[in-house]
Amino acid sequence: MADRGKLTRLLAALGADDPQVWADSEAEEDIPQLARYRLLRALAQDIRAWNSIGALGENAGAEGTAVDRALELGVTPQNLSKIARLIARETTFNVLYRLADPDSDDLQPDLRKELPGWVLVETATDGTPTHRPLNALHEDLLALAPTDGD
Repeated sequence: MADRGKLTRLLAALGADDPQVWADSEAEEDIPQLARYRLLRALAQDIRAWNSIGALGENAGAEGTAVDRALELGVTPQNLSKIARLIARETTFNVLYRLADPDSDDLQPDLRKELPGWVLVETATDGTPTHRPLNALHEDLLALAPTDGD
């Protein structure tokens, strides 16, 4: 059984809003919540990085040209950042959804039966798989990467 105190401490160190709830879920339901939260936190940080349109960097190539053109047309840097965050969040959500449901595509069922799938699993600190899958990450992403005010 998981050490709730340690889980709570680590989740709090990562900034979880209610670390005890996450820790209780891991301990009681054997869901790898610490691993889930760690990944979701990193993805949410990547999304929030778009708070500044400068996230494109100075060597943005074609993207920089598009941003420059939008700014020339009067789109504010704040609105460009919001658009970039929304696109990043939606893309991340869709990737996480596909991880959870490989069969959410438009393939014919007979073809789907012949194709491999995938699973994302937690590992121990030494890299050994624990065989506990990180499921339904998309369900919690929006709590860590909200649409506005982030």
